[in-house]
Amino acid sequence: MSGYASGIAKGVAPKARLAAYKVCWKDSGCFDSDILAAFNAAVADGVDVISLSIGGGDGIVSPYYLDPIAIGSYGAVSRGVFVSSSAGNGGPNGLTVTNVAPWLTTVGAGTIDRDFPAEVILGDGRRLSGVSLYSGAELNGKMYQLVYPGKSGFLVDSLCLENSLDPKLVKGKIVICDRGSSPRVEKGLVVKKAGGVGMILTNEISYGEGVVGDAHLLPACAIGANEADAIKAYIKSSVNPTATINFKGTLLGIKPAPIVASFSARGPSGLNPEVLKPDLIAPGVNILAGWTNSVGPTGLSSDSRRTEFNIMSGTSMACPHVSGAAALLKSAHPDWSPAAIRSAMMTTATILDNRNQPMIDGATGNASTPYEFGSGHLNLGLAMDPGLVYDISGNDYVNFLCTIGYQEREIQVITRTPVSCPARKAMPENLNYPSFVTLFPRGVTRKSFIRTVTNVGPVNSVYKARVESQAKGMSVSVKPSELVFSEAVKKRSFVVTVTVDSRSVVWGESGSAFGWVTWVDGLKHVVRSPVVVTQVIPL
Repeated sequence: MSGYASGIAKGVAPKARLAAYKVCWKDSGCFDSDILAAFNAAVADGVDVISLSIGGGDGIVSPYYLDPIAIGSYGAVSRGVFVSSSAGNGGPNGLTVTNVAPWLTTVGAGTIDRDFPAEVILGDGRRLSGVSLYSGAELNGKMYQLVYPGKSGFLVDSLCLENSLDPKLVKGKIVICDRGSSPRVEKGLVVKKAGGVGMILTNEISYGEGVVGDAHLLPACAIGANEADAIKAYIKSSVNPTATINFKGTLLGIKPAPIVASFSARGPSGLNPEVLKPDLIAPGVNILAGWTNSVGPTGLSSDSRRTEFNIMSGTSMACPHVSGAAALLKSAHPDWSPAAIRSAMMTTATILDNRNQPMIDGATGNASTPYEFGSGHLNLGLAMDPGLVYDISGNDYVNFLCTIGYQEREIQVITRTPVSCPARKAMPENLNYPSFVTLFPRGVTRKSFIRTVTNVGPVNSVYKARVESQAKGMSVSVKPSELVFSEAVKKRSFVVTVTVDSRSVVWGESGSAFGWVTWVDGLKHVVRSPVVVTQVIPL
């Protein structure tokens, strides 16, 4: 794309046949009726996988019986169609994940080991690292006066919104613009119209250190919050602040990778925290994608450039990676249910980066948790042979909806078939999901889960339980601690018990503690599930 990311473009499942269903419109959004009609049409057409890169924003979720995506996807999943969906781009705040129905596979975003670095060089010689996809005439090392309109104290100025910049202030200068309120590329257009020669796009603390590349209309570089603080301090301390921007093209072999994208929506689910969402993450930062010839790479009407490919970021980029992986898994294992396919991806997901260290959070630089990455980062090679899977039937989902208090008439809106709830309701935590989440109200010190796994590996297998990464004050036990499978026995159940010592437990910043339950066969299968314990604070 304009000199970046050169090479051969290939999808995850290049031999798959695609069908596209239009449900969103430029000026009017995505209508519920179109979403439901598309689900029905796709199922009628016989698709195996539905990829859904749409959803709400900032964790705003509706009850399942009022959510067209939840309703439409239930109908598809009940007919054997795997449905993957984007988790949303509301990060790095918690409780922002969307598309949280347990029959959906909800996908967050991570980085890959390729980057498009750019560098801001200050007049005092300091070099600040950032990213950019700018491909026009460069500044060639020439230093320009640096100006920050936000010094005025007006938010509209710091954000470089339309008609907010005074040409007398910015003409011939490099302008600092804060992220937020308007598209990143649109800020560059505002600077260009006002006569600026370049832009430095700065993260506020809420965005953290996560930056993504954009095909800006003028020389521009995005930098994280720490670098932003440094450049603003430089402007305050210098009589004549200057800077230039260097563009370094494509760089491979980046470490660490993957990193959880700062924008990737985070858990817990605002609707049912007993089901961990997102389920996993996949490549979603600076992803090469096919692009329409009707608009330029920025999508702005004034962008006259045309390209066959673009580089995009978002959980909408991550979701198709999981969709492609599901297509390959379905091809290799045509008898697997959508839940089994999701389980295979979740329990084999990677939680370490390419330094063999715990995956970090791009927003903070700290170690990430299952609220950020779910079960981990997609590893398709391992998912092809997961050993064990956690399967779920349609009736299991109905029972789950009963456990969370839905009335039968509300459930029937989702299932579109008559249902009846059992007189004795189970716990929502006991849905046969490949992750374990439990809420501990004050005074409760112990809870148990029951799960059933199906052997999809060698017929005669023995798995032993391993408990990892237990937080201080939290203990996890598994009974039985060994599962034996044979030709006659393909399913085994077990109980996980979580005990919390209220006097010594250390709750993280999110008010939760984390651990892992892993089944290993001593050969090559490692079936890992996150354990999340959340403290319920009385209102």
